[in-house]
Amino acid sequence: MSSSLSGSTTKRIDSIDVLRGIVMVIMAIDHVREFIHVQAFTDDPLNVLTTTPALYFTRWITHLCAPTFVFLSGLSIYLQSIRKTKGELSSFLFKRGIWLIFVEFGLISLAMTFNPLYNLLIMQVIWAIGISMIILGFLIRLPFKVVLAIGLIIVLGHNFLDFYEAEPGFKAGFLWDLMHHGSFAIYPMSGEHFLVIMYPFLPWTGLMILGYCFGVYFTNQFNSSQRQKVLLTYGFSLLVFFVLLRSINLYGDPHPWTPQASGFQTFLSFMTVHKYPPSLAYMSVMMGIAILMLAFLENIQNKISAMFRVFGRTAFFYYIIHFYLAHLISTLLFFYNGHSFDEAIKGLQKIPFLFSIPGEGVGLDLVYLFWILLIISLYPLCKWYDSYKTAHKEKWWLSYL
Repeated sequence: MSSSLSGSTTKRIDSIDVLRGIVMVIMAIDHVREFIHVQAFTDDPLNVLTTTPALYFTRWITHLCAPTFVFLSGLSIYLQSIRKTKGELSSFLFKRGIWLIFVEFGLISLAMTFNPLYNLLIMQVIWAIGISMIILGFLIRLPFKVVLAIGLIIVLGHNFLDFYEAEPGFKAGFLWDLMHHGSFAIYPMSGEHFLVIMYPFLPWTGLMILGYCFGVYFTNQFNSSQRQKVLLTYGFSLLVFFVLLRSINLYGDPHPWTPQASGFQTFLSFMTVHKYPPSLAYMSVMMGIAILMLAFLENIQNKISAMFRVFGRTAFFYYIIHFYLAHLISTLLFFYNGHSFDEAIKGLQKIPFLFSIPGEGVGLDLVYLFWILLIISLYPLCKWYDSYKTAHKEKWWLSYL
């Protein structure tokens, strides 16, 4: 590897890790809210008729996290392709994809439910990343332009399936739900055990493919100044595209925006885009913001960026632990409010998450307080793990964490 390529790659890693760390920190706000906010299980924070501005934007800003994480995963895979053969990379992606799916079912589902009997298995973003890695592991053997075309077709065209799904009498089977339609679709497995599909994989796979192709801008073909101009162009163009697409209101999201009683509520309706699965409008606005952030982070290095970089370099480790800590906060509040373990078991008849009671929780101010405490508690753990990874690069298994 040439010195110029090494330098470009180093800068790329810094900016990507910082952005990844930022979205991981933002993501934790929503997961803490989901466990302890008073309206977490009784209303949608994006319901323009009942929400408040603070609650709405607390939820809306966290929409940035999943697509950014998926996109950056694809980008990082492209940079791995510089130092690995296609065979090596394809094998790694297949094995890591299988591992991520196992972690989703074995660790993340347990963190969300605190139910050791695993009555509910939840397919979230880690599952989507895992299956997308497996698919990308096969696609990287194709010519670059073919891979790019596949990604563009999926991202730009998958919302055409919305028209088919909106037809009277349409019924999605398991595979269709798994691919595109499933939005909290529940499937019985055996007895009292169920599978919930939250992240149909097709659009996420398309986004990871585009992230992979976007990685070319972080090689030695582009210096820092050139890359920043490209990022600014793409970022602003995506935001303009989002405004035009959403204004037309005919394609790009299964739920058109509608005029509301006030101008502000109409604006909220305009900005409420579909995440499960991610619509073209959703991906356009979120990736526009994320790519602009990449541009602004290109040459920023200070104590704050270093902190986010630690979270970004340990994102998977952070992701697993933060779920357990968020649910632990909910559990402590449950018992602090005088509830018993028997009440928690009975509560499973209403929601499948132990130590949570619909309609009982804290206000948004305390959600933010507990979020800050969670981030503070995670930082030394992530810093230790980052140091451990750096000092033990010879350990192959660390590449899977």
